[in-house]
Amino acid sequence: MYIFLSNFSLMEIGCTTIIVPKMLTDLLNSKEGISFQGCLTQFYFILFSGSMENILLAMMGYDRYLAICNPLRYSSIMTHNLCYHMAFGSWITSFLMPLIPTIFVSKLHFCNKRGIDHFFCDFGPLVKLSCSDTSTAANTFFGQAWILILSCSTVTLVSYSYIIATIVKIPTSNGRQKAFNTCASHLTVVGIFYGTLIFMYVRPSEVNTSHLDKILSVFYSVVTPLLNPIIYSLRNANIKIALKNILQRKWDNI
Repeated sequence: MYIFLSNFSLMEIGCTTIIVPKMLTDLLNSKEGISFQGCLTQFYFILFSGSMENILLAMMGYDRYLAICNPLRYSSIMTHNLCYHMAFGSWITSFLMPLIPTIFVSKLHFCNKRGIDHFFCDFGPLVKLSCSDTSTAANTFFGQAWILILSCSTVTLVSYSYIIATIVKIPTSNGRQKAFNTCASHLTVVGIFYGTLIFMYVRPSEVNTSHLDKILSVFYSVVTPLLNPIIYSLRNANIKIALKNILQRKWDNI
């Protein structure tokens, strides 16, 4: 799990670096703007990080399935070598996935009005600015989004269906609680991630929800990367004890 978490953290650092510094610069600068090449680069890496997060969450779900449903065979199946190969495969796949949508967007012709109704170069706002036919680009983008999200979410759902079935069969409540705590952090992150992602991307581009999209984008690019380390850190018993002691001292001083 920690091999996957280290790759997950690296991906989130990259995603935040692509979006947040430029967003803060535009908020402070009255002449905000971005070059076409810079916009395409930002668009590519946003798709890259989204693909990477989908794949890693699916892999982590499978890892939790092995840990709970096959605990005696876990160390022999999920070896370090296999983890590194899976993580490397997720980087390669995520590198290739955004190439075709980025190429299609780069070939679009844009009108004289070039004000992007967003704080980063996302697919929907870019398509709205185009004067050319965007059907091919839209079909390619949403087709890939559906395939990636459905395939990764299916792996996660199947893994958790087996996990729940196994937890229910555990005879003691303490055993069920321990098994649930093993995957609670991952399940929380999965719920937050797919809740925002499906609404943002797996829907028709004609639906005009730009203001809500901006709110969800802030949540996805700023709030979620802030919460994820906290959520996963609470799996560690030492961190739980330290946090409990801090809160207890604060309470005693009130």
